[in-house]
Amino acid sequence: MQLEVIGVGGAGCRIADAILAAEPADHRFVGDAFAFDTDTDGLAALEAIPESNRHRYGETIRNGLNGNLQRGFEVGDASVDELSRHLDDGRPLIADAFLVVVGLGGATGGGTAPELVATLRAVYDKPVYVLATIPAERELEPPEDPLVEGVVPEPESGAEADAAAEGADGPEDTDDHTRPLAEENAARTLERLDGLASAVLCFDNEAWLRTGERLAEGRDRLNRDLATRVAAFFSAGAASESDGEVAETVIDASDVARVLDGGDETLVATLGYGEQEVESDDGGSRFGLGLFSAESSVDTASAVSAVETTISKALNGKLTLECDRENADAAMVIVGGPPAWLNRKAISDGRRTVQSRTGSRELLGGDAPRPDGDRVFATILFAGVEPVERLEAIRRTAG
Repeated sequence: MQLEVIGVGGAGCRIADAILAAEPADHRFVGDAFAFDTDTDGLAALEAIPESNRHRYGETIRNGLNGNLQRGFEVGDASVDELSRHLDDGRPLIADAFLVVVGLGGATGGGTAPELVATLRAVYDKPVYVLATIPAERELEPPEDPLVEGVVPEPESGAEADAAAEGADGPEDTDDHTRPLAEENAARTLERLDGLASAVLCFDNEAWLRTGERLAEGRDRLNRDLATRVAAFFSAGAASESDGEVAETVIDASDVARVLDGGDETLVATLGYGEQEVESDDGGSRFGLGLFSAESSVDTASAVSAVETTISKALNGKLTLECDRENADAAMVIVGGPPAWLNRKAISDGRRTVQSRTGSRELLGGDAPRPDGDRVFATILFAGVEPVERLEAIRRTAG
């Protein structure tokens, strides 16, 4: 499938940049990638997204929004037509879906994303998925040393936020200072997205940070981890740029839409991922999947073990948003790697394991042959996973 990837706000733009960088060279799934932010320096720091697709908006904003989400909504509403015109420079008409990437704790992305999602749905009548990061709890508390360089005390609301925005030393989405409004902003943005986005795929920063690690210190690592999972999932249905590569079960855009279709309800989704390095099989069949095992030097037991291990990691390991697997309404299991390692029976057994664990009303699966790959990987999308304790806690805090 082909996605238009749109980063909004500082965090969203950085993650969109990481996704484009993680895109497999021979399985491209990003039709175009755009970065929209109110911070010129943040846009300039991006590496993968072409400069022609980076756009600063909100000309009246001089020093960020300082967490004032209401002002962010106003800026987003005033700027959405401008952003839509920039998207016309890409290929939105041939895209299968849109992926809007945003950090929920900030006011820039959180304020703009709902209006942008609504506009995309109305204009193009295609699925719009939101990839959203949940602010870390440690962002809410001030550092032990209040004089640490880069710390900008954030006002609580209203006029105080406006006044501080005029005098702050930098943009509000720097990840270097405390953000006491981050959880409230996350809850309010999720509320606005409900009924607009087809689904919200969440990533919980708090769960992925190491003990004692600040978000600014772990940010790049977290972005890469998230981008790896997103690329593994969406590239599975991308057309191959090499010859002779055949998937036993092909995943396409309609399959993804089917799993992430909540009707009038916006589904919350999460990703699991596992991988294992394997030896390449230069003499084996490029059509793997157990079809020509006599030509392959891969031991069947080793192939079965690799598939079982990666599926188990994806099912039982850390999710982008922790949840009760049993709550998932639907799921999709994708297993990829060198074709000779993709044992069909092991993949089928793995899907049954996921089905029994989740009890999902619907479970789809597919494979992603990677002839030149050096690892077997599995990714599992869990959709419709609420109630999720982490989100419920944020909503309670927001009150």
